[in-house]
Amino acid sequence: MAGVLNIHNFPLLHSVPGSRKTPKKSIPTIRATSETPTSSTSTSTSTSFTAPPNFEPPEPKRFAVRPDKTWDIIGASLALIFRLGTGVFVNGYSVSFVSKDAIPPDQYSLEVAGYKVKETSKLGPRPEKPIEIYEFEGCPFCRKVREIVAVLDLDVLFYPCPKNGPNFRPKVAQMGGKQQFPYMVDPNTGTAMYESDDIIKYLVQKYGDGSIPFTLSLGLLTTLTEGFAMIGRMGKGSSYTPSKLPPKPLELWAYEGSPFCKIVREVLVELELPHIFRSCARGSPKRQILFEKAGHFQAPYIEDPNTGVQMFESAEIVEYLKVTYAGS
Repeated sequence: MAGVLNIHNFPLLHSVPGSRKTPKKSIPTIRATSETPTSSTSTSTSTSFTAPPNFEPPEPKRFAVRPDKTWDIIGASLALIFRLGTGVFVNGYSVSFVSKDAIPPDQYSLEVAGYKVKETSKLGPRPEKPIEIYEFEGCPFCRKVREIVAVLDLDVLFYPCPKNGPNFRPKVAQMGGKQQFPYMVDPNTGTAMYESDDIIKYLVQKYGDGSIPFTLSLGLLTTLTEGFAMIGRMGKGSSYTPSKLPPKPLELWAYEGSPFCKIVREVLVELELPHIFRSCARGSPKRQILFEKAGHFQAPYIEDPNTGVQMFESAEIVEYLKVTYAGS
């Protein structure tokens, strides 16, 4: 995680469950291919986004932690204990050890003690368009939904809704009638709904095998452990930081169980930056897609169509996001 980003002096609950049809006029205006700002409160129509001066993407360093981020990663790792690894593996995950020659070098795989790790999973039907979810990092109910996104290996267009965020919190009230999170819109079916448990049930029935993972089916105990999982981050990813809204959503290759991915997601939420989340937990076939795209697999990996930047390394991604998008 050692940095080569050549930038100096950075500025640095419940409701009536159910689903409803979303009126056409309330459908969010930003999309994966949109080039128009999402909200009239944004001034990004006159803002040009470019990579920071002297910017160089860092070389990826597997499992390395930059010294100044050690406690951030430790705090984010507590969630793995409280949630028993939920969000680390795709549904139906299985693993076996095979000889090094059994997997071609152009295919992604881990190598352990002279063997390669063959990973498989069981995916349900794939949505044609990304599911749209309005939420924020510091909410235990939102985390439940993010975990099922990882388990089902779904791509999601996240609209961050931090406290005092000027763009997407009001949008949720406009669409659904109240500011409650998470709020899901499925453009593939026209379904929109509040309530994390209802969203989970809908997603597993529509895009999974119909079964809810045990760790997400324990009612109050699930919610409590989701809350405990956030203790190490002390509310990070909950409150709005003034930012410049870009015309196109960023793309983040990540998964809920990774502490490195977590610290990047927190900043995306605080800056209220819409992003397409390419979920790639263990067993995801998207690991091979990223391997082919970037010549290497590691999460998080970010692609910014507004500047052309593509990069690994969580600490440097955080700095890039702040220097590029922070500020009114």
